[in-house]
Amino acid sequence: MQKLLIFPFNGNGLEAIDCIEEQYEFIGFIDDTIEKQGITREGFQVFNRVAFSKYKEAKVLAVPGSPTSFRSRKKIIEGLGIPIDRFAKVIHPSAVVSKWSKVGYNSLVMAGVVITSNAIVGNHVCVLPNSVIHHDSSIGDYSLVGSKVLIAGNVNIAENCYIGSGSNIINSVSIGENTLIGLGSNVINNISSNLKAVGNPAKLI
Repeated sequence: MQKLLIFPFNGNGLEAIDCIEEQYEFIGFIDDTIEKQGITREGFQVFNRVAFSKYKEAKVLAVPGSPTSFRSRKKIIEGLGIPIDRFAKVIHPSAVVSKWSKVGYNSLVMAGVVITSNAIVGNHVCVLPNSVIHHDSSIGDYSLVGSKVLIAGNVNIAENCYIGSGSNIINSVSIGENTLIGLGSNVINNISSNLKAVGNPAKLI
């Protein structure tokens, strides 16, 4: 079984463990914060970056990012210096992914997610539990999609976005890069890059 390291030790990383099951043999986390290194209360090992070279045969799942730090995801992941072929792709067994869709490398698709025909989920993307991505929609690289998000057909979400949990995005809408959609928002119009929007309907803040 292929070994797996997860970077960093955060909420996304912990939830990823529940998605692995028999896909990978989990070795431990890697985190730059010294206080996090060692053995966690759950019994997991947290290494420093030396583990990348110590376990050269291990795949890597890099899942940094939160509503406050998502715009740094690309820089952080690129800074790891991991070759493309070493990145893992983790899809929970209960996720339903159409054979006509595409999920990129270093992407994490959690339990209950549905990805339908011709949808494209880019590289370095996290999709949290019970979200639905409908036909012909695309999620740009480095983006984060919260739980119970409904993305209708023909939606285009650009690179490095954060879609808050419980949000709904109407069909054929575009969201520009580096944009945050707040928790529980209903997006019915296009939203440009480098913005924050929240509410029903979603408005810029």
